[in-house]
Amino acid sequence: MSGPSGSSASTALLTDMYELTMVAAALADGTAERQCVFELFARRLPDGRRYGVVAGTGRVLDALRDFRFGDAELASLQGALDERTLKWLADYRFSGDVDGYPEGELYFPGSPILTVTGTFADAVILETLLLSILNHDSAIASAAARMVTAAGNRPLIEMGSRRTHEEAAVASARAAYLAGFAATSNLEAGRRYGVPTAGTAAHAWVLLHDDESAAFRSQVETLGVNTTLLVDTYDIRQGIERAIEAAGPELGAVRIDSGDLGVLTRQAREQLDALGATETKIVLSGDLDEYAIASLRAEPVDSYGVGTSLVTGSGAPTAGMVYKLVEVDGRPVAKRSSSKESRGGRKSALRRYKPTGTAVEEVVHPVTVRPEHGPHDRVLPIPMVREGEPVADLPNLEEGRERLRAALVSVPWEGLKLSRGEPAIPTVFPEH
Repeated sequence: MSGPSGSSASTALLTDMYELTMVAAALADGTAERQCVFELFARRLPDGRRYGVVAGTGRVLDALRDFRFGDAELASLQGALDERTLKWLADYRFSGDVDGYPEGELYFPGSPILTVTGTFADAVILETLLLSILNHDSAIASAAARMVTAAGNRPLIEMGSRRTHEEAAVASARAAYLAGFAATSNLEAGRRYGVPTAGTAAHAWVLLHDDESAAFRSQVETLGVNTTLLVDTYDIRQGIERAIEAAGPELGAVRIDSGDLGVLTRQAREQLDALGATETKIVLSGDLDEYAIASLRAEPVDSYGVGTSLVTGSGAPTAGMVYKLVEVDGRPVAKRSSSKESRGGRKSALRRYKPTGTAVEEVVHPVTVRPEHGPHDRVLPIPMVREGEPVADLPNLEEGRERLRAALVSVPWEGLKLSRGEPAIPTVFPEH
């Protein structure tokens, strides 16, 4: 947290300038203290997606805690803002309320993913920070969930750190774990969030040694026979043979990172079995996405390593969420642009289910209207912040993993397909 001198831990400048100029103007004209409600939602899902996954709310709460303007932050704004605004920022502490969908929950077009209640100045200043976290993490988790579904019961390892910004890599690893990935190669994600870490060696390790066998023997001597040997640096068949020679039939796994993965996996399985390594697993990596993983469903694959497609949202790097003012002093307000319409007034949501547990629809309704609740229906938003302080016992990352697993089980089978189509369940908006 930023102290009196400011520090690199402050999140206050992870924002757009116009958030602060709006605060300055509102302080000047007396509207800064008007009570407002902002809602964060997505008007539509990314093209080809049937559902979205909420991820990043845990990081939002951490960032909100550190949203402080210390001396260093204020010094950087000297000359850009008037003294009244700088003084207000120096004392800034969010003192409003936040409600929202917990991590691991599914969302659909119009779902009120996050609701921020407070003064105009208190709430508007958070827009960029909230959107940057939730748009990124939800996009990654949504892509990762599709990969988990495509993989079935085969574990996935996130290994995309080298394909994105260093901090995005950490957030991506967290979002992938939330979505059901088993581990990450990113050590900071392990330290910061407790995500299990995994990794053995790259092609450089094999190339370092005078021959493949020497590389394998050294790795086994250091890491044990349960290690994973990368066998496609040269000839895969020879690589597998040398791997078993080095480790014996108890070798933990071989990894294949290139080529026609379906054909190579079948050949590798046959060769490993013939060498007596019937328990040695096969790990595949190399530009995999949900479609490639689905195409390998019938092959004898044991696990997957996914990199670039995961950390770029597999073609949808942002969730397209927006943060809109929907209520001022208890009066609904709404943008009426034909292409960017929003619905006024604070809202809540519930999801309806059949007795079998299958989700039927999402009902997004004004908080002043209480729709009939069936015996299996579930209210989606939960309290997260009250008067600026986090609510006690908020769901953790592990609970988010389980929430998403259960949510995906509830989605109609049609909604889990990778093909284009309508959202898995419809969103309805009763007005009164």
